[in-house]
Amino acid sequence: MTPIEIDEVWALAHAMADAARVETLALFRGHGLATENKLAGGYDPVTAADKAAERAMRALIEQHRPDDAILGEEEGAKPGTSGLTWVLDPIDGTRGFVSGTPTWGVLIGLTDARGVRLGIIDQPYIGERFAGGFGRADFTGPHGAGPLRVRGTTDMSDAIIFTTFPEVGTAPERAGFEAIAARCKLTRYGMDCYAYALLAAGQIDLVIEAGLHSYDICGPIGVIEAAGGIVTDWQGGPAHNGGQVVAAATRELHTKALAVLADKST
Repeated sequence: MTPIEIDEVWALAHAMADAARVETLALFRGHGLATENKLAGGYDPVTAADKAAERAMRALIEQHRPDDAILGEEEGAKPGTSGLTWVLDPIDGTRGFVSGTPTWGVLIGLTDARGVRLGIIDQPYIGERFAGGFGRADFTGPHGAGPLRVRGTTDMSDAIIFTTFPEVGTAPERAGFEAIAARCKLTRYGMDCYAYALLAAGQIDLVIEAGLHSYDICGPIGVIEAAGGIVTDWQGGPAHNGGQVVAAATRELHTKALAVLADKST
């Protein structure tokens, strides 16, 4: 992409995040929030805020870059001809959203045939935005603005590890996570996409999850890789299609995590 095109996609990405902020904040912690359950026999909520935020982001893409493809959690896929795909999760962590916690976020990723090129993790209520791609990695928030950089932890005994759900996934997947967590200094749960933002910001060292979709991880990949971290599946391959994901601050820590997962999760 040319420098002008890169500036264009960055401007659009931030405009989309701004639009999603408006739609999500209008309904966050509101009474009588319209919520549907997408999972028979379980609970996978979608709210009016999810739908409104995705509609707002899609409208901006259609206005400014109509040839780009779109993949969104709520409205599915729209083909394109430019070779670029916007991957959207209007509210990652809808369970947290309906519970009133401020750990949900808006995820925006831009991919091409090589993988993720750009990512944004935006937390509207706190007012934090983490962005990475095309040679930049930065944040804005209550403490101002600055660069993003992962920290240099290489030993699991010094690492802080996160996952969203204690059960992680299947029983073998949980065994793999627990084997790594037992080696780490601190284990925390329940952050959804915010954990990936904390990794990029140099606050934590590992995020390990399973059962993800591409819209759950493309945005975080863009941010973390731009900040110097590494994100793969549990076998060390590409993670932008979802599934099992390991995000690590350093390659050394990532290699050690993969070795434990290979031994304990099969």
